[in-house]
Amino acid sequence: MAYRNGTYVAFHADGNNLPGGKSDIDYYQLLCAWNANKHHEFQIINTHEKFSAVRDSSQKSTLRAGLMERLRNSKNMLLIVGDTTRFDTDWVPFEIEKAVDSYGIPIIVAYTGVSTAIRNASNYSGCWPPALASRIKSGTAGAIHIPFKQAPIYAAIDQFSHTNIPLGAGLGVYDDAAYREWGIP
Repeated sequence: MAYRNGTYVAFHADGNNLPGGKSDIDYYQLLCAWNANKHHEFQIINTHEKFSAVRDSSQKSTLRAGLMERLRNSKNMLLIVGDTTRFDTDWVPFEIEKAVDSYGIPIIVAYTGVSTAIRNASNYSGCWPPALASRIKSGTAGAIHIPFKQAPIYAAIDQFSHTNIPLGAGLGVYDDAAYREWGIP
């Protein structure tokens, strides 16, 4: 059995691997910067490597196998949800499907456009990729919904794993006390 200690980060790159406001890669880069500058122990499973192969159909099967291996070695998935994530029809749906259906990995859904506490995850259903929406609807996804902020991301990564799935039938949220502790209104 694989040693499952990493956090798999998934996001919609929108065909772009360059930072600069064009895709969720900016948030991924911010996450990497937080990780480099803080002495917080969590391992990011680098999905950024996939960009060179995404457009090369000869490499897609190799890429798919590599993503599955990374998911197999992950304890959870951080899904960065921005303005275009729901439109991804290739890699994000594949990653969600494998994370939930094959490996039982909980999903930490971090919304880039949200700066306040998330008290009702259903209010954000219009942002969900269909692969996530269908698994929440069917009750197969264990998910916690948070704003893309450092404190709740680190807390969720530390708290949730394949052996500790969020409660709430895919609609898990933190309580007001947690948000007060993080200084998030």
